[in-house]
Amino acid sequence: MDYNRRAKDSARASPGARDIASPRYDPHNRISKPSRPSETKATSNRAKYLTQDEQSRQFVADEDKFVLKQAKKKADIRVREGRAKPIDFLAFNLRYVDSDRDVFDESETDLTIELSDPTKLISELSLDQLKELGSDIDSYLVLETDSMNLRYWKALHALCKDRKAKLDPRGHEGRVVSSVSDDIDRILAPKSYTQLEALEKQIKAKLRSDEDIDADYWEQLLSSLLVWKAKANIQEIYKQIASRRDEELAKQGPVAGGASKQQASVGQSSGAAGKTSSMDTPAGPRAGLSDADNDASQEPSAMYDREAARGISENEEIFTAEEECVNHKPQWVDKWKPRKPKYFNRVQMGYEWNKYNQTHYDHDNPPPKVVQGYKFNIFYPELVDKTKAPTYKIFREHGRKRGESFAAAGEEDTCLIRFMAGAPYEDIAFRIVDREWDYSAKRERGFRSSFDKGILQLHFQFKKVGSKATARRDNIVSHFN
Repeated sequence: MDYNRRAKDSARASPGARDIASPRYDPHNRISKPSRPSETKATSNRAKYLTQDEQSRQFVADEDKFVLKQAKKKADIRVREGRAKPIDFLAFNLRYVDSDRDVFDESETDLTIELSDPTKLISELSLDQLKELGSDIDSYLVLETDSMNLRYWKALHALCKDRKAKLDPRGHEGRVVSSVSDDIDRILAPKSYTQLEALEKQIKAKLRSDEDIDADYWEQLLSSLLVWKAKANIQEIYKQIASRRDEELAKQGPVAGGASKQQASVGQSSGAAGKTSSMDTPAGPRAGLSDADNDASQEPSAMYDREAARGISENEEIFTAEEECVNHKPQWVDKWKPRKPKYFNRVQMGYEWNKYNQTHYDHDNPPPKVVQGYKFNIFYPELVDKTKAPTYKIFREHGRKRGESFAAAGEEDTCLIRFMAGAPYEDIAFRIVDREWDYSAKRERGFRSSFDKGILQLHFQFKKVGSKATARRDNIVSHFN
């Protein structure tokens, strides 16, 4: 008998010989490797964090996005203020189709600004202006990520490059080719973008072939075709921009819809802003126009319609508190017929939460609304001397000075604001509440004083009661008293 084998069998059969910490033996199952350890919390957290290279790329992308946003915002501001460069007009056009455009960067006057046809704009620039524009377009190409915007800027870059080549005296289009460039343009001009793409493939195939062809002609044809493709691309995007602008104008509603919402002037709401009431407020979309304006040209009417089409917000009312204005006979009366300018003015109403109102009212039972600001839009499209902008002046009656109050308790002082232009317009005046203006240019305060495209705009709000400036003033007064 094999004693060694007996010893092995007895050791295997004996439960006491097995190490209790070792794996249990099971003859029916094969021994397998342990499964891969589950992902620990540290491993999962490590996957969430970006590597240093990824963080750097993300930082650069965010920085480029910020720089692009600021460039667009500056372009919009320059266009609104009438000091825009060609690149600003081209960038301003994109506001209607730009998906990354911030709505808080928009101004209520943007819809009144006419679009600039990119093709026409570039064709009117000089060589130096085209060089500057080309550099500005390159900056947008580097920063832009939107697909439509990139198409727009690439097409403009090609158009600008072609225009510079034609104006540069050192440039040349090659032998014989310049003599047929007009014929080439005549062939390509009526073709659509799709037809130009198909023709491009044919020309490239011909240039790659072994045929005996006039290479200069076909290369020039291809070069001209790329320019016409850029023009077609620009016109396609420009049509989308114009269509989107028309949609936004349509959303403003009809002119009558905005004006008919208001049935009372500021005199009805504040008691001190004017003398008119709901009974003497002119009805219809022409509210605020005098009979003397009926014989005016269509241009002021168009200005009025565009402004009225923008409607009025919930805290605004149409302002028609026009006052009689003593006009001395101007020297130009023999040359031009005097007329009153048309206007579309708004008054901003709201609640004033001073200490008294905070004590006696709450949001469920608010105090009466008071005047918080005005928006004057006076139209001077036919001004003879366009180099001199219209002005305005404040007049206080009965010798009252600025800061003084002659009003009874619970009432407010009023004054006259008189707008003065030149021939052929007479002065026009309105009675407004006499309070301190807030000249802040912040969006929520919105001070604006400008004259552009025949429209004088004066938008202002009064300083809020309880502001930090008022508190500092009260502290100083109490200290010296």
